Amino acid sequence: MRTRTLGSTGPRVSALGLGAMSMSGSYGEADRTESVATVHAALDAGVTLVDTGDFYGMGHNELLLAEALRGRDRDSYVLSVKFGMLSGPSPTFGGVDGRPAAVKNFLAHSLTRLGTDHIDIYRPARRDPDVPIEETVGAVKELIEAGYVRHLGLSEVDAETVRRAHAVHPVADLQIEYSLISRAVEAEVLPTLRELGIGLTAYGVLARGLISGHWSPHRAGRPGDHRAASPRFAAGNVEHNLALVEALRGVAEAKGCTVAQLVIAWVAAQGEDIVPLVGARTRERLAEALPALDVELTADDLAEIEKAVPPGSARGDRYPAVFMSTLGVGN
Repeated sequence: MRTRTLGSTGPRVSALGLGAMSMSGSYGEADRTESVATVHAALDAGVTLVDTGDFYGMGHNELLLAEALRGRDRDSYVLSVKFGMLSGPSPTFGGVDGRPAAVKNFLAHSLTRLGTDHIDIYRPARRDPDVPIEETVGAVKELIEAGYVRHLGLSEVDAETVRRAHAVHPVADLQIEYSLISRAVEAEVLPTLRELGIGLTAYGVLARGLISGHWSPHRAGRPGDHRAASPRFAAGNVEHNLALVEALRGVAEAKGCTVAQLVIAWVAAQGEDIVPLVGARTRERLAEALPALDVELTADDLAEIEKAVPPGSARGDRYPAVFMSTLGVGN
């Protein structure tokens, strides 16, 4: 497994990370046994970066990972945890809480659920509009000084917020959506990260399966699958977006790889400071993703990919309207 360093101050991790969100019901019911087996397969393949959020399944995901990671050397993997998103039992989005007291409370629960004495990278999932980012990251800094957290991360914030946070404590990485059809990060955020020596962990590299080469419109609307509310999967948009995927399929076939491998390789090719996260919830999907690191894209390949999917060619926002306002950058 190849490795990359998250910024100038962050840990060295596998060049591909595992995002565990889909193992806790975000895309419909998941099989717990298969989820645990997938985490094991990822670790055995050399994946060291495992990403979760304390609000994924309202603690379900952390408890699942605790089971999957039990017995593994704690120094053999890097846990990235997001905090701060609020919900009700329905569940409904309840906003964001970045108050210092809440940050420490969230961490106490995560440490218990995960069965560990420290989190490697701790990050607010979104910026709390009512709390200065300096106060939120200041609380994380105190937790780092106390030994409960190793590194500060950020998620879905703009360039100005990155600068303000980094002035309080060095930021290891920014986690943000980045894929062939979500490239807003390229304008201001990515140059700022590189100026400051901050890494980028890219989630949504397959656009929640939309550009994986496996999606078809008849899969929409399955119980518990939040993609039913996603504008990019909506009727009228999804057909257009899947046409882009078919254009990519020709490029992938010429390279001797799958569409999913091609789009993961494209993200990885954007810089050694970028680590793609794949949200595989089955060993089959993980096995398809891993060889993406061996797909070498030439300048001609990159040009063909850009021709097939030009920037801004996707239709529909990447999140429903209620969530778009919480993001630091757009689509």
